[in-house]
Amino acid sequence: MPVRRYTATPSTRLASSGMDARTVQVGTTALHVGVTGQGPHVVVLTGGPGCVQYLERDEISPRGHRAWYPEPRGVGRSGGGPHDMAEAIADLEVVRQTVGVRSWIVLGHSWGCDLGVRYAVEHPEAVTAMVGIAGRGPQRDRTWSEAYEAGRAAEPVVDIAWAPEVHASLGESFTEWIHRPGLWRDLAACDVPMHFIAAGDDIRPSWPLAQLAALVPRGRFSTVPGVPHDFWFTHPDVWTSTVTDACTAAGAARD
Repeated sequence: MPVRRYTATPSTRLASSGMDARTVQVGTTALHVGVTGQGPHVVVLTGGPGCVQYLERDEISPRGHRAWYPEPRGVGRSGGGPHDMAEAIADLEVVRQTVGVRSWIVLGHSWGCDLGVRYAVEHPEAVTAMVGIAGRGPQRDRTWSEAYEAGRAAEPVVDIAWAPEVHASLGESFTEWIHRPGLWRDLAACDVPMHFIAAGDDIRPSWPLAQLAALVPRGRFSTVPGVPHDFWFTHPDVWTSTVTDACTAAGAARD
């Protein structure tokens, strides 16, 4: 598996620490699922698409919550191979049912935010609330892409392993999803509380997240100032307080 370079200081270890781990069988495919903490259940989705589960670290988990960290099929410690968004969501549902969770908060970073939105729309009974951080949103807008490409050289760096074939298949599936005629109707009808959080120094424009927050019935938008896209890595204390506060508020919003 090649290494995808994002940016940052190489001193922070990406391996998990203080984590329990389980293997969840989906048909003939074994999926790695890390778990830590106690409290309301949160499933944590990472970016890419096709990146390893880089958020699987106890020290940056949302405090006061039981956090689950599935690694996508075909990536890292999980079996399988290239798949689409529907299969990714089906995997999450098998994990949820296997570990005995009735519903959980979905916490997604980057691509995980976009996958989490579709998950909430298609399985609202399984999603207590959705917290999306630094996502792209359901768009392939040229001006968004131009701003992203213009800022890439200045983005801080962290090495994250990824699977190119999984990245490609999920990327194609994402394009198919955002071209669906009923997409915006489905989003506007989804009653799951959704909080979209932008990183203030992200090279990715945040307007798609603000639009989503204004579209969904129970949407909210906020910005964490002075942090880049991968602030889980560059500012772990800020990340931990952000996700803890957001998950706590999200659970209360659903109640």
